[in-house]
Formats: sequence, C-alpha cells, structure tokens
Amino acid sequence: MNIEWIADERRRLADVLDRLTPEQWDTPSLCEGWAVRDVVAHITMPFRYPAPRFVLELVRSGGRFGAMADRVARRDGARPTAVLAAALRDNAEHPWTPPGGGKEGALTHDVVHGLDITRPLGIEREVPPERFRVVLDTLVSPRSRRHFGTDDHTGRFEASDIGWSHGTGPAVTGRAVDLVLLLTGRPVPAGAVVGEDHR
Repeated sequence: MNIEWIADERRRLADVLDRLTPEQWDTPSLCEGWAVRDVVAHITMPFRYPAPRFVLELVRSGGRFGAMADRVARRDGARPTAVLAAALRDNAEHPWTPPGGGKEGALTHDVVHGLDITRPLGIEREVPPERFRVVLDTLVSPRSRRHFGTDDHTGRFEASDIGWSHGTGPAVTGRAVDLVLLLTGRPVPAGAVVGEDHR
C-alpha cells in the first residue's frame, strides 16, 4: 500500500471541511450521536493527544476506550471549526496507525469517517479504486467484522464498480462505497446493495 494515500485522503477531506457552512458542521453524521464536528475531533484525536494525555483520558473513562472516545469527541468537537479542519490538514502525514491495524487500518479509519461526514451532507466522496480495494480488504477481515458486528454474512461480496470481490457463495453486490457502509454497520441507501439478507 502507498502510504501517501493516507495523507492525500486527509488533505482531500480537509478541503471538504474548509467549504462547510456552520449548519453543515452541526449536521448529524453517520456515527450515532455525533455531529460532523465531533467526527472531525475524533479523527484528529490521535494527532492532538500525546501518549501521556491519551492514557490520562482513558483512565478518566475507567479504561473504556469507547466511552473515552465518545467523551473526547463531544468535548473537542466544540472547538472552532477552523481549528478542527487545520488539525486534519496540518497532520496529513502524521504516522499514527490504529493498534494492530497498520497503514491499511489508518487508511480505512480515514475513509470510513470521511464517509460518516460526507454522506449525510449529500457530498459525493471520490475515493480512488485502489484505495477502496485496500479498505474493503481490511473490512472483510475477521477482526474488522467482529469489531463492527457485521460477521453474520458468510457469502461473497462484490464491488461492481471497481472489480473487487471476496468470499464464496451467494453474492452481495453494490458499489464499493455502499459495501464499505454495509461492512461497517452504517445505513445503506435502499436498493444500493443487491443480494441475500445482509442484516
């Protein structure tokens, strides 16, 4: 995987953020309970918090990462939008990767949360096919499927627009972007994915 893809995705998303209105920053995202501003705060948290601060915040949340991430995102999401957007752009080349996820995990994190922001705003996010393939390969892994609670489908996934597929058996077919939403437990537009029940 080309590590420059990660920096490019962050810069592209920062460009989108620079054009948002105050109302759009306050729009509910695909992350339940978070507005767009909270998602941006979450994406940039690893850049803004050195390890000791991260550990302190985790301790304050009783060692529960999910609770800590939610609390910090809501709190930091109240920061000025220009500061949040700059934190993403200024750290485009930051080497952070999610624990055990490597560079592929970092790309997946940024692409998925970018969709959490742009989809509710009706903004079509252009992700190059080769990057979508890396993201989909990551999301169909057993670890990711368990994390997102999407491991109940045992058939085949096919991205009709980028020539990607995974698995065997009855196929679930759709555009790459919609399969990403499906595999991360996000809402998928009606009719966007065709195949057997994928609840």
